[in-house]
Amino acid sequence: MAAGHLHSQELLGAQPLNDWLKTLQQALQLEADRGFTNLQGRQERFNGFMVRCLGDGPPLDGLQLTASEPRPEVAAALLRLGELGAAFQAYDAQSLSRRQTLVRQSRERLHQLRQVLQPPSPVGPPRLRLPDHIDGPAKGAGGTNSWGNLDPDAPLAEIKGVGPKTATRLAQLGLFVVRDLVHYYPRDYLDYGNLVRIMQLEPGRTATIVATVRRSNAFASPRNPNLSILELHLTDITGKIRVSRFFAGKRFSTPAWLKGQQRLFPPGATVAVSGLVKETPYGPGFTDPLMEVLESPNAPVQSESIGRLLPVYGLTEGLGADRLRSALSSVLPLVRGWTDPLPEAIKLAQGLIGRSEALQLIHQPKDQVDLQASRRRLIFDEFLLLQLGLLQRRHQLRQRPAPVLSLAPGRDALVQRFLELLPFALTGAQERVLAEIRQDLLRPQPMARLVQGDVGSGKTVVALASLLSAIEAGCQGALMAPTEVLAEQHFQKLAEWLPQLHVTTALLTGSTPAARRRELLQDLVNGQLQLLVGTHALLEDPVQFARLGLVVVDEQHRFGVRQRNRLLAKGLQPHLLTMTATPIPRTLALSVHGDLDVSQIDELPPGRQPIKTLMLKGGKREQAYGLVREQVNMGQRAYVVLPLVDESEKLDLRSAVEVHRQLRDEIFPDLRVGLLHGRLNSADKQAAIGAFARGETQVLVSTTVVEVGVDVPEASVMVIEHAERFGLAQLHQLRGRVGRGAAASYCLLINDSSNPQARQRLDVLVRTSDGFEIAEMDLRLRGPGQVLGTRQSGLPDLALASLTDDGEVLELARQVAQQITSQDPELTSHQGLAGALADQRRRHIEQASRLN
Repeated sequence: MAAGHLHSQELLGAQPLNDWLKTLQQALQLEADRGFTNLQGRQERFNGFMVRCLGDGPPLDGLQLTASEPRPEVAAALLRLGELGAAFQAYDAQSLSRRQTLVRQSRERLHQLRQVLQPPSPVGPPRLRLPDHIDGPAKGAGGTNSWGNLDPDAPLAEIKGVGPKTATRLAQLGLFVVRDLVHYYPRDYLDYGNLVRIMQLEPGRTATIVATVRRSNAFASPRNPNLSILELHLTDITGKIRVSRFFAGKRFSTPAWLKGQQRLFPPGATVAVSGLVKETPYGPGFTDPLMEVLESPNAPVQSESIGRLLPVYGLTEGLGADRLRSALSSVLPLVRGWTDPLPEAIKLAQGLIGRSEALQLIHQPKDQVDLQASRRRLIFDEFLLLQLGLLQRRHQLRQRPAPVLSLAPGRDALVQRFLELLPFALTGAQERVLAEIRQDLLRPQPMARLVQGDVGSGKTVVALASLLSAIEAGCQGALMAPTEVLAEQHFQKLAEWLPQLHVTTALLTGSTPAARRRELLQDLVNGQLQLLVGTHALLEDPVQFARLGLVVVDEQHRFGVRQRNRLLAKGLQPHLLTMTATPIPRTLALSVHGDLDVSQIDELPPGRQPIKTLMLKGGKREQAYGLVREQVNMGQRAYVVLPLVDESEKLDLRSAVEVHRQLRDEIFPDLRVGLLHGRLNSADKQAAIGAFARGETQVLVSTTVVEVGVDVPEASVMVIEHAERFGLAQLHQLRGRVGRGAAASYCLLINDSSNPQARQRLDVLVRTSDGFEIAEMDLRLRGPGQVLGTRQSGLPDLALASLTDDGEVLELARQVAQQITSQDPELTSHQGLAGALADQRRRHIEQASRLN
């Protein structure tokens, strides 16, 4: 067998090698003990003996090693020994310090050779017997036995083992009844199930060891008389460790108490220790760990925490972790009697454990296998109820009659004439999505469709063509945008086309004068006004339509479900088209918009220029300003975007007002620099945008007001100050404001942060222009709440599931929910799921009422 393929067990027990190594080590030890005098033996001196032995080399015959093919590490060790043999020839002539070094090196290299040829067999982890969790029946209200007889909605104060005082503390966490406490999941776990030997301890990780007490000492701190320290010296077959526990308070410093602590951990006792491993001056160690002396090395540990996965919960003042775990131990046995809403067939098909078992194991897992099985089941339930609710909402919507927006033969002239007015042809993706929308409008059920498209993909044109289809079919249309700037931008664009098509349109925002508002509301209710564009003002009660047929909601993620439904309620049952230029990751779209059909405009119009994106440190701002000047001199325009309007005292950020003054007066005194931010009134905003669009201003300093809607083809540079303060999806939106013309375009991200994570995030934007890849990364880095950017987004209440990490379970739950609702939309044959869904809705209402 080739030496390179030898296994360690084939190298063990080679007696000639062991004897050779032992003899040499003894000779070296004797020489050191006698003062490095080159001892005279019976036949030869010490150095002659070493020259001969090292020159002949170790006996390797029994190890199946061949000279032609030794392992590299073996060959290196033998070479180093040969070099020492030559050095021993001049041993007599060497100084004392050189002799000492030679002897020490020889001992080290002989030890290395033993390690290479006979590596120690790996030591397995220690054994620790864990008792089962106490599963005896809990005592319910009145102290009676209650295997599930206690209502999940029973007040916690009535549960024996919890009591009124703890119940008051739990109420501060929003936990009022048994169900609340059981569903108060751990936010993390300390992995004390990581059983290792002392040699394998890693600083920064939690672990459990089983070791023997060599010495124990309890003493008052010499620096602080109110602090006492218990110090244990422990050992196992791989090494030694020092463990310390600290006790604050005078009562712990009495000699009797200290002696009592020492007696608890006598030398020779076996102790189990769980805690966080820290680096100490003496090597890895434990500080204030959990400890228990075992009755014997094979006895089970009595602690409910040592050697296990220990759950970590969010706490409140006056409620410690031990008290919360104790309260849970009082109610968890009740879970066993609760019914499982999921049919047995689905559990078997999806490989899911029972819900009662999952609820117990999420709080008291024995190991990672338990934890993963319980998480998977509970996450599946959360996603399944979410999807069932969305699909039921979709089913109920489809039961309502909607106007069939069909056109008489040859009556497609309005849309056709509009498309002929455009200076470009629709892309294939635009035509496909428009066909999907028009197919929906022909049905007697209301359309509910989301159109996603990257910045500049042409969603507005598709939306307007859809609105014109509704108008030609004899209905009115509404277009709602989240900001006045965007609503006015849409209105200005429509004003170019609709008068040529003899379609009446108006704009309604919070800034619309009262007289104009009364006039257009009258035109709306009598049907003379065919298309109304506006902001949230469209939701107000005075706004009434004669026959509303289609509602288009732009940047729909800025609106909540309730706001959307308020607008829908203003018609008989209008069709709904929502649009977003913010790509939404699939998991987020399924969770928030699972009741909508999704269309994708996945093709940019021809001629759109790729945008070159660069990241600059704050100190290289001059490079950015140089590019701005260069582009303006070529007839282009530039944006400079900032996160703040005014300077913040708390944050060291440049403000839009200050940067506008600096650019206008110092950097570009020869250029025309405009200012746009959200605190300007509507007329001033429109004036600032109009001046920039017409070229009257060449550089526009702005806050994120320009994120959506502002369309200036001549703009070719986007400078974003403090880019690290923005989300990736928002930066992608801002970048989309340039590159709309024929000129090469640039986006410069100025990063003032030294945080490596900030740089990593911005690198994503430099590397890719794929909106969906950017959105996925944004979701992973910032979470769904910040990605959607609004509390009213309809984001689901998920206690355990993560839209970032649990996408596979979400897809699975979606499939199961579709199978169930396709056969049983009202859940009449799935009473358990129907009850769980009703309970969830009731609790949401109760929670909302408590918050109010």
